[in-house]
Amino acid sequence: MAVDHALEELMSTLGDFGRYQGFQFFLHILSAVLAGMHMLSLVTIAAEPEHRCFLDGIDTNESIALWNSSEVISRIPLNLDGSSLDGCLMYVDDTNETKKCTKYVYDDTFYKETRTTEWNMVCDNRHRAAIAQTIYMLGVFTGAVTLGSLADKIGRKKVFCWSALLQLILGVGVAFVPEYFSFLVMRYLLGIFGSAGSYISGFVLTMELVGPSKRTVCGVSFQAAFASGIMLVAGWAALIKDRQILQVVYGLHGLLLFAHWFLMDESIRWLWTQGRQAEAVNIVAKAAKINKNSEGVDKQYYLSYTKAPRNGSTIQTQKSSYGISDLFKSPRLRIKTLNVCLCWFANSIAYYGLSLSTGKLGGNPFFNLFIMSLVEIPSYIAVILLLDRLGRRSITSSFMIVGGLACIIAVFMAQKSPESTTTVFIGKLFIAGSFAVIYNYSAELFPTVIRNSAMGLGSMCARLAGAFTPLITLLDKFDPKIPAIIFGVVSLVSGLWVLFLPETNNQQLPESIEDGENFGKGDTCFTTCFGRKPADYQLPPEQTVQELENINR
Repeated sequence: MAVDHALEELMSTLGDFGRYQGFQFFLHILSAVLAGMHMLSLVTIAAEPEHRCFLDGIDTNESIALWNSSEVISRIPLNLDGSSLDGCLMYVDDTNETKKCTKYVYDDTFYKETRTTEWNMVCDNRHRAAIAQTIYMLGVFTGAVTLGSLADKIGRKKVFCWSALLQLILGVGVAFVPEYFSFLVMRYLLGIFGSAGSYISGFVLTMELVGPSKRTVCGVSFQAAFASGIMLVAGWAALIKDRQILQVVYGLHGLLLFAHWFLMDESIRWLWTQGRQAEAVNIVAKAAKINKNSEGVDKQYYLSYTKAPRNGSTIQTQKSSYGISDLFKSPRLRIKTLNVCLCWFANSIAYYGLSLSTGKLGGNPFFNLFIMSLVEIPSYIAVILLLDRLGRRSITSSFMIVGGLACIIAVFMAQKSPESTTTVFIGKLFIAGSFAVIYNYSAELFPTVIRNSAMGLGSMCARLAGAFTPLITLLDKFDPKIPAIIFGVVSLVSGLWVLFLPETNNQQLPESIEDGENFGKGDTCFTTCFGRKPADYQLPPEQTVQELENINR
């Protein structure tokens, strides 16, 4: 692989993880907490409580009849499974004929008010709540496409900080929108900046800063932070019953990113590839002092190397900026890109499909949402312990296959039974694990010059899946099994295709487009299993010698 020896030597002066990397990592990972919170906030802000028709003569605006009273039971039919009252129909007078509700009564045991109860987004209007979540995911989709590529052009830090400011403004402002379509617009914009801009840039900043031995722990920690953001959603919703105040509290968490412009540094690797070596060396020099590196950094040595002749001529500068289109210009890089895109899509559709199903599990919805996120933590611990031993490819594939099977098996069990709930939790545990790995895997598969674009494209596919997920859940109107089977089958197919990707464990990060094209050539699960040695791409020996001679000069 064509390695920039000066850059790698410069980064080695910091070590894999010191005090400087620890502080910067803390700044980066805060974006993951906020991303998780904004992503699932609509689960509480627009929750659908249990509901039934408003019964004239029995219910009044001041007093609502008990749900299990004989008057209510005689006027409301049961669901098809006979387990509860129908939420959308009532009997016509004293006949067995039914008609649709014109007004609704909502159970306020867990929710005082939500966007769903405010705008009656139930029954025939149930799709409006699903569209609201879909619009948010489309916003994240847009942010992944535009901001991921933009971060490769103007820098990770600028995209991170501007996104942080806008998510604070939008996160608070959306609480005061009184009308549905304006609400959709605000949610769309919040999706762009709330769960795409800062999160993707923050993750890439970490991956480009820490050493190979710490990438797994740091990458998986981002996923754990995302899950903790969902736990915050459940915790605040359990305490705050007013949906407007609750949304304001969610939005004010953006203040956690307020000081990043002054405290956070730009990616050293990105600065170097953009020809801004002096800035990169200055950051490393500052970081070396924080890490208490007694040798320091010889700035003149690294700056002189950037001007050294290579093969008798001056170094040819690479194209200064790259974009998503560069991921598809060479054949092997194109195949890897498509494979990774499906992997992001499959993980997302299963992850959010299971997360959005918490309301159907029965019991306290806040507790269910909290536990559904909490079960991810053991998965992340297992990933940290196993990933560097078993590799990215095998963990990703096996976790997706098990998670997909759990999705399918759960639908053939009795609804809301302990067995079904346990299987759903198992599915979430494995899908969360594979979703965590794909972040690391993607960051290591693609070269520095298009890494942020690749992460943005992967996130785009994940958010596209997230946008489809609420709409797919509406198919339970025809058969409750359909959504989970779709989630499971997509996960199974992608888990099998991942076996054709190369392993990245303990490999040098690719830097150029050529590196990305040749990285892992001939390495698939099948060549490894049958004992064939992967045809890893290496620099020609004469080129390596020439570069070392230039360094010595």
